[in-house]
Amino acid sequence: MIYDFDICQKNRQLLHNLMEKLTPEQLNKIPDGYNNNILWNIGHSIATQQLLVYGLSGEDIQIPKHIIDLYKKGTKPEKPASLEEIEEIKQLLFSTINQLEKDYSEGVFKTFKTYTLSTSGGTLHKVEDAIAFNNFHEGLHLGYAMALVKAI
Repeated sequence: MIYDFDICQKNRQLLHNLMEKLTPEQLNKIPDGYNNNILWNIGHSIATQQLLVYGLSGEDIQIPKHIIDLYKKGTKPEKPASLEEIEEIKQLLFSTINQLEKDYSEGVFKTFKTYTLSTSGGTLHKVEDAIAFNNFHEGLHLGYAMALVKAI
C-alpha cells in the first residue's frame, strides 16, 4: 500500500502546483465547450476519494459536507469559488491523504460495501481496491485539469 499512497501524494502535489501557479480567476474559468473548471477537478478528486474510501467503508467522511455537495459526482461549478474555498481545497489536498494513510495503517477500515464503477463496470470489493481506483480516477482529473490550463 505504500506505493499507492506515494502515487496519490505525487498526484496531489501536481494538483497543488497547478493551484499555486494559477490565479483564482484561472482556477474558476470554465472555457467554452467545457462544463467545469480546474478547481472543480481538484475538489472532485478530494470529494471522490472520501466517498470511495471512507463512505464505502462505513466510516465518517473527513471533509466538510459542503465540499462533498459542491464537488461530488454529478455536480458542476454553479458559481466561482471564493479565495477561502480555494485555500480550503488546497489544504485538503494533503490533509486528506495523510489522514487516509494514518487511518489505513491503524486498521480503521474494517468493512467495505461492494461498489460497481459506472466508468468501467469494474467492481470495488475492498478498501484497497478503492484506494487503487482512486489513484486512477485522480490521474484522469489531473489530466483534465492540465488540458483546461491550455484552454484558459
